[in-house]
Parts: sequence; C-alpha cells; structure tokens
Amino acid sequence: MQPELRDLIDRYSLPVPRYTSYPTAPHFHGGIGADTYARWLGSVAAGATMSLYLHIPYCDRLCWFCGCHTKHTLRYEPVAEYLKALHAEIDWVSAKLGGRGRVTAIHLGGGSPTLLTPEDLLALKAKLSTAFSLDANVQISVEIDPNDLDDGRYDAMATFGLTRASIGVQDFDPKVQKAINRIQSLEQTRAVVDAMRQRGIASVNLDLLYGLPFQTEDGLARTIGAALELAPDRVALFGYAHVPWMKPHQKMIPEEALPDRFARFGQAMLAGEMLAQAGLEPIGFDHFARPDDPLAIAAHEGRLRRNFQGYTDDAADVLIGLGASAIGQLPQGYVQNITPTGDYSKTVLAGSGATAKGFALTPADKMRARAIAALLCNFRLGEQDLAGFGAAATALLGEAEAIALTDADGMTEMRDGAFVVTERGRPFVRTIAARFDSYFGTGTARHSAAV
Repeated sequence: MQPELRDLIDRYSLPVPRYTSYPTAPHFHGGIGADTYARWLGSVAAGATMSLYLHIPYCDRLCWFCGCHTKHTLRYEPVAEYLKALHAEIDWVSAKLGGRGRVTAIHLGGGSPTLLTPEDLLALKAKLSTAFSLDANVQISVEIDPNDLDDGRYDAMATFGLTRASIGVQDFDPKVQKAINRIQSLEQTRAVVDAMRQRGIASVNLDLLYGLPFQTEDGLARTIGAALELAPDRVALFGYAHVPWMKPHQKMIPEEALPDRFARFGQAMLAGEMLAQAGLEPIGFDHFARPDDPLAIAAHEGRLRRNFQGYTDDAADVLIGLGASAIGQLPQGYVQNITPTGDYSKTVLAGSGATAKGFALTPADKMRARAIAALLCNFRLGEQDLAGFGAAATALLGEAEAIALTDADGMTEMRDGAFVVTERGRPFVRTIAARFDSYFGTGTARHSAAV
C-alpha cells in the first residue's frame, strides 16, 4: 500500500457515526416520553404513509460479532411472553393513530425473528392487519438466520406476505465463523435462498461483513465468490463494528485477530470491486443491488433514503418502531422504546406506551439531517437538497464550499455549484458527513471506524 494512501486511511478512518439518523441515537434523551409520542402519533395525517419496524430481541445462539439489542435463549417461553407485550404495544399505537395512516412497508428485525413459531408469526400478521390499514402492495422484509428454519417457517413467511428475504451470511470461512460463533455453511444458505424463491419470494438480500477476526483478502474473496453464486438481488457489505464497551459479548473475539485499518480498507475495496464486476451497482457506501432492483432504481432517480436499517427505497412519511429498543421517526423527531425486555413488557402490559427517550428536531436539525443524508445517498449536496431552509441553507452551503476549497486531499470539490464527494473521498464519506454534524464530539458516545 502506498504511503500516501496509508496516510489518508490514518486520517479519515477515525471513529464516526453511521448516520442512520441525525442527530444520532446517543443524543436521544429522557425528555421525550410516552405522552410526547402519543401527541406525535395523534398528529399523523390521515393520508400519511407508514413503515413498521418490529424488533424481536431473542436469538437461540448469540453471535459474538453482533451489535444489536438481543439476548440468548434456548427456551421459547420468554419469546411467547414477549409477543404478548408486542401485541399490546401494537394496540396502544393503533389507538393513538385512530385509524390514520396507511402501512406501505413492514420489517421484522432482531435478534432472530425467524425463531418465531409459524403460529406466532401468522398471529402477528393478523394483529397488524387488524390494528393498521395495510396497503395492498405492502413490502415485507424479514431478517433471516438460516439455522432457525424449517418448512413450516418457510410456509408461514410466505403466508405472512414476505417480499424480501434478508439473509445473514457474514463470512463463509470456517475459521472466521468459529471466531464469531456463527457456524453456517454455503449449503445451508443456498437451501434458504432456494426455499424462498420456490415460494415466490423473488428478492433476496445477503448481509456480508469485512473486518472480522482472521479475515484475509483471499478468504473474503472466496466468500464474495460463493455469495455471488447465489445470485442475490442486493448485498449489504458492512464493516464489523468492534464495540466491546457497548456489547460485552464481543470480548469473546480475540482482538489480536482483527485486521487493522489498512487491512479493513483493502478488504472493503476488494469486496466492492468484486460485487461491482459481477453487475451489482454500488448504492451509497455499503450496499449493492442489481440494476433492476428497486433500491438501484431509487438511487438513479434520486429517491434513495437512509434509516435505521441502512439504505432503503422506503419513502414512508412515518416510521413506527415496535418492540423493546425499537426506534421510530416522525416529522417532529425520534422516539426509542425501553431496551430491557422485562421492563418493556411490564410497561406496555400495564397499558402505557414504551417510549424511554427520543429527540425533538429543530429546523436546524432537520436541515443538517437532510444535508448528511444527501451526502451519504448521493455523494453531493446542492441547493435543491436544502430547499425551504432559506438563509440557513445558504450559510450551510457556504460551510460546504469552504470545506471543498480548503481540501488539499482531493476528497471533495465544488462542481456546478454543488458540494461533491469525489471518487477518492467516497470510501470516507462518513468522515466527510461528520463535518456537518453539529453534535459530533459534544457527548460521550464512542463510535466504530469509518471504514
């Protein structure tokens, strides 16, 4: 690796947020509670579109790399009890909405939502259908652990209305899998893809990771090659976030086996090049999609968005988070539920909302949120991205121009009146976006590496 590139990686791979929200979740505070959320739900427009995220915070095995809010269980009883609380929260939110809004997207995440029994999965769909007005073409995605599945669960997901299967892979190398406690063969994964497609679920997303323990470029290249054999419609290529101060189970991963920032950069570039050469278009800084996939089409048409699941073509006006730790987004701001499952269940079963904290957005917050989203989704920021913000937008664009004019590294430039992240700067777009984050560095939050 050339010394100049090593220098850039040193300076631009600093820990920064992933910007799935702005301000980011560490800045949420307890001044936003269930009463505030109820008022915000009460002001949702009758014709608003809504996206539902349902969090299932249980796994029957705990992967050491995981950064999600989840817990390990070998018994189904805690899951069944949790679902009673989830149904209760659905009823509470539905009552506050009063019939307003139309659901255009549903996402089940975790944890491992595929550990739900077929009966419980279909009961959950029935509850959602009763509580909300579901669009006839509602898009439904589920995060899938191949180790949980059988024919009954496959059939239940198809009956649920699944339109996209999001399959966790991470890496196919047995040594890497052992180090992260995620044993999963290519044959298992292929069987899931085949079962999904046999049931008419045409869209398949694979989640891959770089920066894992014992991972090498040669090994990652083999994983990418194997993943491409499955002909995925989308690939999410995430950098492993080693945050043991937040997720103590990550201490099970030997830190000396983790690739350094230079190796991580090489892995990311190699994987991205292989995916692009196979015909998958780069979407933002960590997604890839076939040219005819709705995500790629949204990117071409300037409709790409970013939320807590990453890049999306979901254009809903409101995101409703349901379940322990789930985050929602409304025009007024963000809300996040109680994280401990026991406290969450106790609260909602007592008839209350589960909001633990949140953030009410100011006009300045909304403007900077739009600017950061434009950079992450389109790698450019222009006047049209900040329409409606008046003099404040002019000032922010002035900040952007000053950054470009003093950028000796060639990461950004002014082009046709817009602030543009160059090809050289794209791998470091999160670091560039952080320049527009007025909260960055003001709290105690710690973040993962930018690449």
